[in-house]
Amino acid sequence: MSRDTSPYVEIEKSDWADLAGDTPLPLSGEEIDRLRGLGDETDLEEVRQVYLPLTELISMRVHHAGELYRATDQFLGWPQPKRTPFVIGIAGSVAVGKSTTARLMRELLARSEHHPKVELVTTDGFLLPNEELERREILDRKGFPESYDRKALLRFMIDVKSGRDVLQVPVYSHLSYNVTGELVTIEQPDIVIIEGLNVLAPARKRGDGRPGLAISDFFDFSIYVDASSKDIRDWYISRFLRLRETAFRDPASYFHRYSDLTSEEAVARAASLWDSINWPNLRDNIQSTRGRASLVLRKGSDHSVSWVRMRKL
Repeated sequence: MSRDTSPYVEIEKSDWADLAGDTPLPLSGEEIDRLRGLGDETDLEEVRQVYLPLTELISMRVHHAGELYRATDQFLGWPQPKRTPFVIGIAGSVAVGKSTTARLMRELLARSEHHPKVELVTTDGFLLPNEELERREILDRKGFPESYDRKALLRFMIDVKSGRDVLQVPVYSHLSYNVTGELVTIEQPDIVIIEGLNVLAPARKRGDGRPGLAISDFFDFSIYVDASSKDIRDWYISRFLRLRETAFRDPASYFHRYSDLTSEEAVARAASLWDSINWPNLRDNIQSTRGRASLVLRKGSDHSVSWVRMRKL
């Protein structure tokens, strides 16, 4: 890609890795094993080459956002309300590894030089309860934009960027495949990471035709984790097979009924779920938001990042 004819700069992995210089990696191999998602092959070297430079870039953005805040305060000549959290959005398909990216960024940023308080919020907690999805006859469209309580999610983002000291985050259980009704409290974060399938979606029009707000309107930086749809499909099926041998074995799991499937039956079921639900959501709602990201991490078939594309300033 030509740097002169595009709003993006595309950087090969080797060149991107050089940007970290001699910055020490604050995570051990054991910690990375704990943070990565099921089926994700991210290792110590991948974190050093990809996520450490990304942390350096975001830390620089956070620092300069603070400088801008102070300069604006001085320009206005009167004390502003305290600086609001720096918000990072992370989007991408099911099974692409965005949750691993989010967890790694949380840990790396929290261990950076200034030791900020970093909170990770997933949009799963803002899904409508299964009972409501069933009432609307869209339970099989969980993860599609219409399956979320978008008003609640937008109110949460407004609270974050209003500088509220105490924030309430709803909890989602992957075991029961439903929201729990519980709330987790986070207090005075410096950085908030918002991770979810559709977090970069544009605003919808209101009922009266006026433009609305999107949660991405409140992001200071955003990341889209990308890969070919064929690779993501393969990863999804592989993850399903692993879950069949682990989490699905729990009798309390919503998906316990899949634990007794044969390998052939499990592959067929996973492929059917991908083709009928996850691929249409990726195709129709998620992929189209890639161009709205500040930065794109493109993965190859081995799950490692091949190149980074960054929007020019």
